Amino acid sequence: MASNRHLGRIVAMQTLYEHDFRSGDETERELSPILQRNLDEFRSSIDDTNFVEDLVGGVSDSQTAIDAIIGPAAPEWPVDQIAKIDKVVLRIGVYELMIKRDVPPKVAINEAVELAKTFGGENSSKFINGVLGTIYRNSEFYEPEEDPSAKPIG
Repeated sequence: MASNRHLGRIVAMQTLYEHDFRSGDETERELSPILQRNLDEFRSSIDDTNFVEDLVGGVSDSQTAIDAIIGPAAPEWPVDQIAKIDKVVLRIGVYELMIKRDVPPKVAINEAVELAKTFGGENSSKFINGVLGTIYRNSEFYEPEEDPSAKPIG
């Protein structure tokens, strides 16, 4: 199931990226056709399409709130200046980390970092890890024992 969810996150990321990239194109303003086309392409490999639909819908519906969370955690990089792929990966990570909260924080951060390593630029994974780590450590949900960047004592 874990690899299936990872593939689901990839499909969600591709869908959100394409939608963001084509947002000025009159024929691609709707998110649903992009999602359905991507789901159809990977349907034989994804058991839980509801997971992908929830991720895409949740990120899309919560985008303003998510961007408001990202902004203070990356003050040197206004959200509109972050590379499109990094922005989409961050939005997915913030959605899973702060809004949906159905996976442990370490999983949400690690999955976003893996997406950044695969699809982002040379420093994307470090940027994503730093921003999501900051968001998590500054959140009301922070528990040091679950912090993927916390170092063991001793």
